[in-house]
Amino acid sequence: MATNTERRDDAPLPSLEEGYWAALLREGEFADAPAPQPEEVADFQPISSPFTAAKSSANPSDWDIISQIKDNDDVLELEVTGFNRGGLLVEWRSLRGFVPASQLAGFSTVTNEALRRRLLTASVGKVLRLRVIELNDVQNRLILSERAATVEVGERANILSRLNTGEVVTGMVTNLCDFGAFIDLGGLEGLIHISELSWGRVGHPDEIVARGQHIEAVVLEVQPTAGRIALSFKRLHPDPWQTVQQRYNVGEMVEGLITNVVDFGAFVRLEEGLEGLIHVSELAEGHFLHPRNVVTEGQPIRARILNIDGRARRLGLSLRSQS
Repeated sequence: MATNTERRDDAPLPSLEEGYWAALLREGEFADAPAPQPEEVADFQPISSPFTAAKSSANPSDWDIISQIKDNDDVLELEVTGFNRGGLLVEWRSLRGFVPASQLAGFSTVTNEALRRRLLTASVGKVLRLRVIELNDVQNRLILSERAATVEVGERANILSRLNTGEVVTGMVTNLCDFGAFIDLGGLEGLIHISELSWGRVGHPDEIVARGQHIEAVVLEVQPTAGRIALSFKRLHPDPWQTVQQRYNVGEMVEGLITNVVDFGAFVRLEEGLEGLIHVSELAEGHFLHPRNVVTEGQPIRARILNIDGRARRLGLSLRSQS
């Protein structure tokens, strides 16, 4: 799964943040999917229900027992009692658990909303083999995984113990949310935060990776106790901004692709991870209502470099001065 490969840059490593994981639970599995039609999801249960793990008759000692089960890496066989757009609901003693759709075996690559709904509906009443992957009695959070139950006892702990910062690992993209991409490393997930997907600007993770895609990533941080792994996709390649001033010159004509048009100008991708800005004042001579009256997204252009600042990660371009 992993090879001892040195990290290819010396940039500081970001820390794992609880907010990433909490946001995943809040957003469910469809943060990156278009809103379904009402008739397609009429029988879906409310998305908020799985995040209250304790039922009204919850026994406090059950939290101690389920914690021991998690520590032992035991597999539970639980019946699916319900579902929502995010995944499946199960019950263990007095606790209610949630199985995210991305944690169901063979399910993470299904992106069609109607098909996902039918598969989730058909799961009600089935008995699944599950492992506990997230447990927090204070927040009444009990999260389980079918994929984690497919590996040998102790394998997930072995992965955590043998991973090193800077190591390159391979895995499959299981879930995309606004804040990043989750990667299955063999029954254990790592997170690539959106800021670690590319050296350039990224609007959404689906611009860089896709569900079901097998990719390599660099290990940034491992938290064995919490079972969390921070990964980076962009650090497989050098930061183009570190050498931009050696490779480009002020006054040089360059070719690029318009990637985004905003009120104050247009962004141009010169190469992967390297974008310049054409300020609105440098788009064209004369007056125009909006930059979109001059350029459009996806349009190839030739522009002149006005200024370069690699440290500030800024590169100014102009369409006005072509001679």
